[in-house]
Amino acid sequence: MNPDFTPLSRRSLLCRSGMGLGSLALAGLFADQNARDVRAANNPASTAGSGRLPHFAGRAKRVIHFFLNGGPSHVDTFDPKPMLLKYAGQPASINLTTERKTGAAFPSPFAFNKYGESGLEISEIFAKTAAHADDIAVIRSMYAHVPNHEPSLMLMNCGDSVQPRPSVGAWVLYGLGSENQNLPGFVAMCPNGLPIKDSDNWQSGFLPGSFQGTYIDPQHQEIDSLIENIRSPHATPAIQRRQLELLRTLNAEHRDVRTDSRLESRIQSFELAFRMQTEAAEAFDVTREPKHIHELYGQGVHARQTLIARRLLERGVRYVQLWHGAGQPWDNHAEIEKNHRQLAGQIDQPIAALMTDLKRRGMFEDTLIIWGGEFGRTPTVELGGDGLAKSGRDHNHYGFSVWMAGGGIQGGMTYGATDDLGFKAVEKPTSVHDLHATILHLLGFDHERLTYRYAGRDFRLTDVHGQVIHDILA
Repeated sequence: MNPDFTPLSRRSLLCRSGMGLGSLALAGLFADQNARDVRAANNPASTAGSGRLPHFAGRAKRVIHFFLNGGPSHVDTFDPKPMLLKYAGQPASINLTTERKTGAAFPSPFAFNKYGESGLEISEIFAKTAAHADDIAVIRSMYAHVPNHEPSLMLMNCGDSVQPRPSVGAWVLYGLGSENQNLPGFVAMCPNGLPIKDSDNWQSGFLPGSFQGTYIDPQHQEIDSLIENIRSPHATPAIQRRQLELLRTLNAEHRDVRTDSRLESRIQSFELAFRMQTEAAEAFDVTREPKHIHELYGQGVHARQTLIARRLLERGVRYVQLWHGAGQPWDNHAEIEKNHRQLAGQIDQPIAALMTDLKRRGMFEDTLIIWGGEFGRTPTVELGGDGLAKSGRDHNHYGFSVWMAGGGIQGGMTYGATDDLGFKAVEKPTSVHDLHATILHLLGFDHERLTYRYAGRDFRLTDVHGQVIHDILA
């Protein structure tokens, strides 16, 4: 045995054996999968900072997504159903399977009123948001695949309910890039944190890691707590810069003889973290806002995270997702009147304030606002194990509502409809893929052409589905 024997890596073995023919074969196998990654690593226009040219002139430049985790009830928010009152207490005769046993028709405990010149009907629990009724397009005919939270969350946020895929925000950042090199292009915020599994909903998937969402817990007010490790306790900025330069040199040498986009993504993340030490402190500091702005948005963590979102959007962040409800609080199987009223009260004023604020700043027309959850709720009352009504509603993926406003949306209208009771989408059924195709269209992309080659196939956000909802476009 040779005591000086040095183990070879599998890649080195293939390069040195058989005159390197093995490495040629390996390169051929990797070429298809990594061709785009190599271009992203070597072409600044392909990184998270710059993006690529849109296919056509988009109406929106940025997106803010209010995501109501747990499934808000459409028949209690944006899809009034008078027939529920007519048939209150009577068994529903719709042959649709629900996850749990439900009973009679259950009228909404909330009053619906007409708002704006359009007369758009909106529940009283979103009365402040309703002041912008003429800017809102409500899609009342959304549907998902299953009545379970996790797959429906993945479908709404990543376009696939089974396999982990890049999130919508990651696709948007891949397409457009960020306008600010010193801040993340895609930010996800949720007070009090989320379970680890929920991080899949802002992942980059098979896209380079530089497109992944940056998670922020807005319950913290101090910048050092709001963003983990924003400052080094051991090194000054000058020393950190020298450390990063050395690390970048070593990584570049390592990368030059290998094909691995993950290393380039890691390098970009280090650089972004360094630049954020100066830019983020200012962007996330809402104390810099005047008193009248704080009064406009209101009090509480949801008001603060919405105000932070506006500050990020105006500084070039491309996609901001505001989660409302760690642990699925909109999942109201019981006492829906109490719970929905309380939950809506936390975000109604901040949403309305954001729309007002964006209009004042001239940003509303090119900012796309999205509101909704992973599915809706049954128009029938949920029954407990004892057979008694729980005054709540079960999951309903057959039909629910999502609304959009701002960048390129025709406001003051509804699109599609559920049946008379609100169980199933029956008029212009709209899939989540249709919603995603429309989002990309408003940003200037043909959803069939915004692709990324992975594992020998060109993937896209909408998979092999999706139609742009042209009727809601301005």
